[in-house]
Amino acid sequence: MAHQKTNHIFTKIAFKPLRTNLFNIVLLSIFLTIGSGNLYSQDIKKKTPSISLIKETEKNKNSTINPLELNSKKISDTLKKDSLKSKKPFLEGKVKYKADNYTKIDQKKKHITLYDKAELYYQDVELKSGVILLDYEKNEVYAGRIKDSTGKFTQFPNFKQGANIIEPDSIRFNFKTKKAIIWNSRTDQGEFKVKAAFTKKENDSVYFLKGARFTTSKDVDNPEYYFQTNKVKFVPGKKVVTGVTNMVIANVPTPIALPFAFFPMSKETSISGILLPSYNDSNTRGFSLQNGGYYFALSDHYDLTILGDYYTNGSYGMRFESNYAKRYNYRGNVNVRFENLITSERGYPDYSKQRIYNIQWSHSRDTKASPNSNFSASVNLGSSKYFKQSINQVNIGSNLNNTMSSSVSYSRTFNGSGPQSRLSLTATHSQNTQTEQIDMTLPTLQFSVDRIYPFVKKDGVKKGFFKNINLQYDLSAKNSISTTDSLFFKPQMFENAKVGLQHSIPLSTNFKLFKYFSASSSFNYKEVWYTKTISRNYDATQGKVIDTEIKGFDAFRTYSFSSSLGTTIYGTFNLGANKKIQAIRHVMRPSISYGYTPSFEKYYDTYAADGSGTMIKEYSRFENGIYGAPGNSNSNTLGIDLSNTIEAKVTDKDSTKTEPKKVMLLNNLNLSTSYDLNADGVRTLAWSPVRVSGGTQFFDNKMNVNFGATLDPYAIDNSGKRINVYNIDNGGSLFRMTSANMTLNYSLSSSDKAKNNDSDQTKRNGGREDDLFGKPNLGNHQKSQFDDTEDKGEDTISEFFHSKLPWDMTFAYSLTYGNNNREKKIIGNSLMISINADLTPKWKTGISTGYDFVQKGVTYTQLRFERDLLSWRMDFNWSPFGTYANWGFFIGIKSGVLSDIKWDKRSTLIR
Repeated sequence: MAHQKTNHIFTKIAFKPLRTNLFNIVLLSIFLTIGSGNLYSQDIKKKTPSISLIKETEKNKNSTINPLELNSKKISDTLKKDSLKSKKPFLEGKVKYKADNYTKIDQKKKHITLYDKAELYYQDVELKSGVILLDYEKNEVYAGRIKDSTGKFTQFPNFKQGANIIEPDSIRFNFKTKKAIIWNSRTDQGEFKVKAAFTKKENDSVYFLKGARFTTSKDVDNPEYYFQTNKVKFVPGKKVVTGVTNMVIANVPTPIALPFAFFPMSKETSISGILLPSYNDSNTRGFSLQNGGYYFALSDHYDLTILGDYYTNGSYGMRFESNYAKRYNYRGNVNVRFENLITSERGYPDYSKQRIYNIQWSHSRDTKASPNSNFSASVNLGSSKYFKQSINQVNIGSNLNNTMSSSVSYSRTFNGSGPQSRLSLTATHSQNTQTEQIDMTLPTLQFSVDRIYPFVKKDGVKKGFFKNINLQYDLSAKNSISTTDSLFFKPQMFENAKVGLQHSIPLSTNFKLFKYFSASSSFNYKEVWYTKTISRNYDATQGKVIDTEIKGFDAFRTYSFSSSLGTTIYGTFNLGANKKIQAIRHVMRPSISYGYTPSFEKYYDTYAADGSGTMIKEYSRFENGIYGAPGNSNSNTLGIDLSNTIEAKVTDKDSTKTEPKKVMLLNNLNLSTSYDLNADGVRTLAWSPVRVSGGTQFFDNKMNVNFGATLDPYAIDNSGKRINVYNIDNGGSLFRMTSANMTLNYSLSSSDKAKNNDSDQTKRNGGREDDLFGKPNLGNHQKSQFDDTEDKGEDTISEFFHSKLPWDMTFAYSLTYGNNNREKKIIGNSLMISINADLTPKWKTGISTGYDFVQKGVTYTQLRFERDLLSWRMDFNWSPFGTYANWGFFIGIKSGVLSDIKWDKRSTLIR
């Protein structure tokens, strides 16, 4: 026996003469295998071979045992070859091992002992432990923990075979049969953490566990909760089948128990399964089960979720949700929702029955998939009252939203030897949920050919009036539909569809004038095609004027001329390099434009307004067309525009920077008006109202301020009509402010990190991106506010007086002023605010509220509380007053595999 220490030790082992037979050769093979050293001498003399072996071991040096080495060495012997077949070596591969303290080889017992940070590698098995004992005669390995200087157990075994990892107190494993006995094993299987007092590994795919607990808690030795069972059959990556299972919370057994349990496990990202419903009740619809259904993991690229609600009064709802994606190509989701709502009982006066639905579709394409084409979709359409009447939606933001809109578009760019051309097809939808009016374009076709410069060679320089002359071609076609909610998707909605096609050929040029002025001129030709027109006549039978629809192709053609002249003026006010504000820069961009469109009276006819037969009224047969009708009077207008930006150079607070910092004081201040050169002072007035608009940002762009006003130079009469008298000549000021508005948005937080607003979930349920209208109460489907902090590890609790209180705030203010008829009235004046704060590392709270100063009342208010319970999550939302007063409480396990273990209770709104 040789004891290998940390220093270099050479041990010579001499064997007594042995009989020359097969047993000797096998035994010799074993010793040469175990030694893993160099063959020092090999003398075969007659029938008594004498062999010496040198073994050299070095601290922390890897050793390798190869039982097949002997088979590759040729050993000459004068004896005849034994007729018996040679036995296979005990180990069928290389064994690599090392240890920090020592490696001990007992050749008599066929043992190798590794101590302190021991490691052993054999085939697909990796074993790390405090102590490892390899019995190469039995093909078994034993591993266990060791005690440190304080008597505490350390260096627990880490056994890895393939993708399965087990961390027990001790383990016994047979290399040949692949069976193992494990004490106090710990292993991770997906989101599960499993610990068992005794484990028997039957083969690579089946484990039997005794005294087992499994949980999704991070600490399997001291979990917040776990499922306790005595008998478990465990198939890694596939399933766990247990006997009697009891749920334990905080080491206290609960009444929740099952005679047996089945937990599916898969290495796939998602698996199909049942979605358990939540219980609820309503005064108007009775008891209910909500959000129950089934999830289908159809493939790696798409899935399907079917959810349903049922109330005891007969109301029910169905929802179909599907997500699909193909990496580097496209992704999207489809949601179809339908509800059959019954209120009260049949025979009662308040009994009602209605059906509502909502369809949502979102699709986006990766630009790298096809650089020359793109397809996108954002659809939200359905019953106007869906978000207000739905029995399953408790997202107040959707109730306060008055519009639904959709857009589906496809575009493609054609590149060739000639000019580039573009094609796009777009279908749009706009729906007012208050008036139930729906406007759609199915579809809009746009086709354009890029600019052509006829007076410039292909690679020539475009400079001057003539060389900048260019023309292009634009085609626009529309099919427009206006209908109501009651006629949506019915044949009647297509009866009043408007179809039109417009060709446009603009001819334009631009050039420099007097070095500092930029001038442009353009001539535009348009041709419009319609599939139907109108004929207007007086109907004596009905006693009124009626329009008769005339089907058939018709067209009109127009042309117009426009030009503009503009420049840029820079003004810099230097205040001194040693000042805090070193300079102020003012940039003005004034421009004057002129436009002329002749009269196209030839497209106008007359009709009798009464039964006298006198033709006194004019109309155009193209009036109801989607692109309008040509004008019957010439337009001759002069436009004046002025835009301003103001910025400052300030001394940077960072003393290491030598350059001053640029700060925008005024992002834009625009003034615009126009003068009608053909105004007669009776039907039309010369000057149009002056429109003033502007915006700026403060506090590192965290506060956005936008404002606007309309200033009218003319006075009004007692009926509120504008008259050809300047306001200043009527005893007023130079301009009469007819309207004004201002909006202010301010977002700030204790850190620069962006807020987690759950915008995708909120928008999907019809709400706003921010939380000024509150957050949706989606129970277990709601994203936790703690999700962005879960990967940070353990929370660091600082000292009481130095603790941090993370928070964020969103602030919105809106003011609208009206004075069209001298009312001088504040039409709208409201303030909205949303605040979220961390009371403790495990408690989050928030509030959304506001005040309407015109209506003198508090706007929608929501209080939010959420508690991180490690493996569990608890949240409570409460709207204490108002039309949409409600509350919702949820507590459940965070892990998706056990998401059905929850308690979700919400109040039901009375619709």
